[in-house]
Amino acid sequence: MYRNLEAWKKAYALGLKIYKLTSNFPREEMFGLISQMRRSATSIAANIAEGNARKSPKEFSRFISIARGSAAELETWIMFSKDLDYIPNDDYENLSTDLDRLKGLLYGLQKSIEKHN
Repeated sequence: MYRNLEAWKKAYALGLKIYKLTSNFPREEMFGLISQMRRSATSIAANIAEGNARKSPKEFSRFISIARGSAAELETWIMFSKDLDYIPNDDYENLSTDLDRLKGLLYGLQKSIEKHN
């Protein structure tokens, strides 16, 4: 079950962090940066879950690839947020560390799936 996967647990926790963090962003970012960050953050966990529900390892691997793309997208939005002074440097560093760990887990999960295919 996907909820037992470490990558999903970390992705879900990161999605919650992003929701909480963006609640303090300027109101004018509601349909811009806030929406983009929340969408890409929640997409990571959602794609792990959806991929795990698929019938074949090949499909699962494809969804992990999509999750990895969403992680890269989120990384970019986090950099924009820092450079626009919406998040302090400490939050940026913590999020970057969390995201780097998650990207490593996603890479490992994808390699494991492909190895057993």
